[in-house]
Amino acid sequence: MKAPSIVTLTMNPAIDLSAAVDVVVADRKLRCGEPVREPGGGGVNVARAVQRLGGEALALFPAGGPAGDLLQDLLLREDVPFVAIRTGGWTRENVNVSERETGKQFRFVLPGPRLEAAEWERCLETLSELDPFPRLLVVSGSLPPGVPPDFCARVARLVRSAGARMILDTSGKPLRLAARQGVFLLKPSLREFEELTRCSLAARAALVDRARELIGDGRCEVLVLSLGAEGVLWVSANEAEWLRAPAVTVASSVGAGDSLVAGIVLGLSRGKPVREAVRLGLAAATASVMTPGTGLCRLEDVERLARAIRGSELGERIDADTSLPGLRAQVK
Repeated sequence: MKAPSIVTLTMNPAIDLSAAVDVVVADRKLRCGEPVREPGGGGVNVARAVQRLGGEALALFPAGGPAGDLLQDLLLREDVPFVAIRTGGWTRENVNVSERETGKQFRFVLPGPRLEAAEWERCLETLSELDPFPRLLVVSGSLPPGVPPDFCARVARLVRSAGARMILDTSGKPLRLAARQGVFLLKPSLREFEELTRCSLAARAALVDRARELIGDGRCEVLVLSLGAEGVLWVSANEAEWLRAPAVTVASSVGAGDSLVAGIVLGLSRGKPVREAVRLGLAAATASVMTPGTGLCRLEDVERLARAIRGSELGERIDADTSLPGLRAQVK
């Protein structure tokens, strides 16, 4: 099976249903506006965002039931290439409700169907059969019930044996086990980074030191730490930089992390150095929060924002011992 240079693997895809209501009140029948249904799940969103940015990524995922059929239909409408592995359990649906009066979002995320061993093993087989094997594989999102926590670690071994590079965006035990195998790039949130390093961190120097420990231990070559409104901190063996996100009006935070990964992987696929790839990723993430509901980034916004992003190397130009503004608030 022929594949482009970027492939995404999403073990727990979803249909994201978004709607708006004036006020969320318990124990009342709430009349919502017209619903919008879009493809969802980490790697699926990464592939969609890559497509919007002018690239191409193949989305690989398990799918079942009417929701699984709808997921495939929606991706066809967006011209996103995909391979779906049929499952007996129905693909999940997530619900995102916006409260018009306050602008708050309420996100209800379901666990997904239980996958049988033969189903998740078929996902691994399908990935291994891609020819040529993709140069860049994005593994993003949670694992559904039935999939063992070392699944991402198994994928990491497969990617390493193929001489490819893996970008991992997950959490908990699957993140820890996969990192032990070694991947090219890890993209944790601050909370996930603290769980991975088992340290509570806020000072820039401490973040860089802990990231470099992971790199020195062979857990990854590059670590991109997502800091929400504060931007991103990326670290390699010899470089470290804090890229600050431009100030924009936030319409929705859904899909921002996936857009960040999409920009990074697209930049890498085009031969850009890590610094420029992360800059493109941050522009895509910032553009994503400007769109309502579960909408992703728009190319024109990304191009404009990329020119506005400023970075600071961690060293002489800024005090590496001080805390990033607002950093602790993100992990409370």
